[in-house]
Amino acid sequence: MSGKIKLGVAAPHATARSFVDAWNQAERGDVPSETEERLHFEDLATLLRALTPARWALLQELRGGGPCSVRALSKRLRRDYKNVHTDVGVLERLGLITRTADGEVQVPWETIVAELRLAA
Repeated sequence: MSGKIKLGVAAPHATARSFVDAWNQAERGDVPSETEERLHFEDLATLLRALTPARWALLQELRGGGPCSVRALSKRLRRDYKNVHTDVGVLERLGLITRTADGEVQVPWETIVAELRLAA
């Protein structure tokens, strides 16, 4: 994975079109030198439900403090273990958190960029 991921809002058909275009490009052998990691949400409300202020703080703490267990992370954040465990699960399913070989959680991204367009 690269050090950067782009978050954004895009309609499902636009995301699917982008995927098909990238697939066709790869089949032609026209592969860019750098891949771009992206995570798109259907709308802003969905993005904001997924990336709450508490989850953003969790990402920042985990990136700054390095890989650790969920229990250690909950202690570092001074938050309830169950809530941190739930947040880690959501962020892991989104690909914003990964696990090390020994099961610790980590943030593989140095930068998360959000792109939000005001007009279609």
